[in-house]
Amino acid sequence: MAKVEKKCLENAGLLDYTEDGTTDLKGRPITRSKTGRWRACSFLVGYEIFERMANHGISANLVVYLSRKLHEGTVKSSNNVTNWTGTLSLTPILGAYVADTYLGRYWTFVSASAIYIMGMSLLTLAVAVPALRPPSCDPGIKDEDCTLRASPFQVGIFYCALYMIAVGIGGTKPNISTMGADQFDSFEPKEKHQKLSFFNWWMFCIAFGNFFSYTFLVYIQDNVGWSLGYGLPTIGLVISVLVFLVGTPFYRHKMPSGSPITRVAQVLVAAVRKWKVNIPNDPKELHDQPSLDEHADKMKHRIDHTSSLRFLDRAAVKSTRPSTPWTLCPVTQVEETKQMMKMIPVLLTTFIPSIIIAQTHTLFIKQGTTLDASMGPHFKIPPASFGAFVTIFVLVTLAIYDRYLVPTLRSYTQNPRGITLLKRMGIGYVVQIVIMVLACLVEKKRLLVARENGIVGKGEKVPLTIFILLPQFALMGVADAFLEVAKIEFFYDQAPQGMKSIGTSYYTSSYAVGSFLSSFLLKTVSDMTKRDGHKGWVLDNLNLSHLDYYYALLAGFVFLNFLLFLVVAKSFAYNVDISEAKIAVEA
Repeated sequence: MAKVEKKCLENAGLLDYTEDGTTDLKGRPITRSKTGRWRACSFLVGYEIFERMANHGISANLVVYLSRKLHEGTVKSSNNVTNWTGTLSLTPILGAYVADTYLGRYWTFVSASAIYIMGMSLLTLAVAVPALRPPSCDPGIKDEDCTLRASPFQVGIFYCALYMIAVGIGGTKPNISTMGADQFDSFEPKEKHQKLSFFNWWMFCIAFGNFFSYTFLVYIQDNVGWSLGYGLPTIGLVISVLVFLVGTPFYRHKMPSGSPITRVAQVLVAAVRKWKVNIPNDPKELHDQPSLDEHADKMKHRIDHTSSLRFLDRAAVKSTRPSTPWTLCPVTQVEETKQMMKMIPVLLTTFIPSIIIAQTHTLFIKQGTTLDASMGPHFKIPPASFGAFVTIFVLVTLAIYDRYLVPTLRSYTQNPRGITLLKRMGIGYVVQIVIMVLACLVEKKRLLVARENGIVGKGEKVPLTIFILLPQFALMGVADAFLEVAKIEFFYDQAPQGMKSIGTSYYTSSYAVGSFLSSFLLKTVSDMTKRDGHKGWVLDNLNLSHLDYYYALLAGFVFLNFLLFLVVAKSFAYNVDISEAKIAVEA
């Protein structure tokens, strides 16, 4: 009766319900005019700005804290940072699964936020409370020369807090951006157009929050104290969650639609079990739901059969035996699985570039600690603050790209985005090659100046301005504006409707794997280059190291990865536009 009433009101023009399956928190149909769009997104964006301040308020300067306060060496401190940031990006896979299967995005986010706040609070206590923080030497003794060490208990509390934060972010990160995209109905032309710019402006807001962390918070940590430097991000996180909760009445929600991982597994198992079955030439002979009305009634998107990955079609081949979801799957479910699987080659090509991104939080900052950071007679810029230049160039590049390049390119390509998402990613890959070649040359210059001045001691400053690192940080911002925005939009856009959170987790997992690979590669190179009496490329004393060789190695990896990406991108087939899917449902 409710459906009939809704249909009558829609036909009479009295209600303007969304058409993409979004509802209110109780699962009831929701009107377009009173919810969603940029009004709802303003609260989500407000959250993201403050959350970025909290997140990067910790990660931006973490390698410095581990080096100075916990006295970890170059390889250990760098790898502990990349292991943590890798976990930070891996846990969203679990968070997306819980959201898609059980709690929905809203309640998964709220639950994870509580864990996130507890982790941040514990971390603040770990650097503020005398019984929990590492012991300090007399004021006249530098941190590098202090012989007092943190107890295993103190180190354990610190890392426990870090990984509590990782668990919390696992539930918030994949769901907040996806919720933002859910506020735009792709079936409504105006909202669909607004959605195209959403991820650009989302990245813009992330960059704004990052900028505050790299400048103000890093300065507080280096010059005032770690207690205040970690306490402020904690307060910011609490504010960000409150901002999110205030916007609750305006949000559109996607209800849990069952485990997407289970649906994918069912297709794979069914296809393997019927490996010897012949696939019919006529797709109409494959199993599908009884009627299109059922698809529309459940607000699901029907996906027509495609010729890609045909071996999976066996899962939809009918047989005379009794069928179960693990032996016979409808065409739409098979096509959903195809859409997720065909993105895997693209995902694999993002791992090496993620290694490059990890350097801005580790070795690039360690380089900066050996250089002259003076800006005038009374001010020294913290090395971690150079991350602000990444942010600045992300903001500038995004603004120029969205305001000028997209309209210009659109007139030639007829593509609403100006260029395809994979082409945009490719531009980011090329810029990363330039970055690593430049980083190699800069490090050669730093080592040359050190040798010319007889500087070989650990912690000795090289008489070379820290701003020699500026170009590589600035270009990293340009690369991120192309690569990172295109990645998150690509994995969201190309994922089927019921697997959007998992699609977004592809994006975060690419950075997770890249971070772990960075740890593995750095440790392997450090150990292998010390064999047979050699001093090694990566030492605790950077003035005796050869980071230039390591950067050259990374440049070679990025170049080879780019060649692989060209092959993958050329063979990739984009999904049918959603407007065409709508026509299929209505036909």
